[in-house]
Amino acid sequence: MIEGKSDFEKVVDFGNLYQAYIKSKSGKGFSKSSQKFQVVALDGIHQIKRRLETKTYSVSKYNEFTIYEPKERIIKSCSFVDKIAQHSLCDNVLIPRLSGEFIQTNYAGQIGKGTLYGLDCLKAQMYLAYQKYGYDCWIIKADIRKFFYNIDHNILKDIIEYFIEDKDVYWLCKKFIDSTEGVGLPLGNQISQVYALLYLSGLDHFITGELGVKYYGRYMDDFYLIVQDKKYAKWWLSAIYEFAHSLGLELNSKTQIIPFKNGIKFCGFHTYVTSNGKVIRKLKNENKRAAKKKFKKMVCLVKCGRLSKEKFYESYNAWKNYISHGNCVKLGYEMDRYVEKLFED
Repeated sequence: MIEGKSDFEKVVDFGNLYQAYIKSKSGKGFSKSSQKFQVVALDGIHQIKRRLETKTYSVSKYNEFTIYEPKERIIKSCSFVDKIAQHSLCDNVLIPRLSGEFIQTNYAGQIGKGTLYGLDCLKAQMYLAYQKYGYDCWIIKADIRKFFYNIDHNILKDIIEYFIEDKDVYWLCKKFIDSTEGVGLPLGNQISQVYALLYLSGLDHFITGELGVKYYGRYMDDFYLIVQDKKYAKWWLSAIYEFAHSLGLELNSKTQIIPFKNGIKFCGFHTYVTSNGKVIRKLKNENKRAAKKKFKKMVCLVKCGRLSKEKFYESYNAWKNYISHGNCVKLGYEMDRYVEKLFED
């Protein structure tokens, strides 16, 4: 952050654009777009700066591809130049300006947060709820239907305009919003993550402020409330439906009110409280099946020489580290035996 400069001047500052370039090429490996830009990096940064200052900047066409794990999604990857512009905009203006707007239990896309942070917050909230209510309470588990694909551009622009006073920054924000037609934001872009965080931030404040819900958390489009009375849970869920509708969104069919004793599936784990008050976190059954399927495919690739055994165990050990954050010791031993058998067969 550069003191004494306007927000837009921070975005177009050469030093900030250079740092954005360094971040953009981090992890890019030997991609053609990053290699090509690196040859003329300083001149390329000057060109980005000039195009932004003269308002001749435009967002390039996205590179579109499909991923199938954990579920099928269309990813739209922006050009290397657009990644630099996004980094400078997000890192120097949007994130510093908007981070104070996000509640503590909005878990996604922020430094120091993430799925494990969300799971730990949920664990603490379930423990406190059990100490206060025992099993005599309820969980509202909700999910937004196709969240990224249904974000309304005009509503998003109104929200951005409310928080961003600098008109030149707002101009650049609109460039990225309008880089896709109709509704929805492109998955796979830094600025889409920031926009998505902000789009539902009003819902967070509505639930924790106006509704007064104490035990609440959200990871992007997946959120929960822990409440004492089922009658109020139904009323609050109805109010949440209406608020989501005002944003052009709908809750999906998986949204439900669950008895507290059943626990909750959130961020890949099933978290529940035992009758003696201990909070248990187990990997979801569907995630176990997905892991077995994935490692079976990877072992086949190792056997036919298309993947090294070192790369396999790099992925497998990362998964083992992930499940270590739950009560999954037995599962870890079971998977070790499963993988050993796959290599023996």
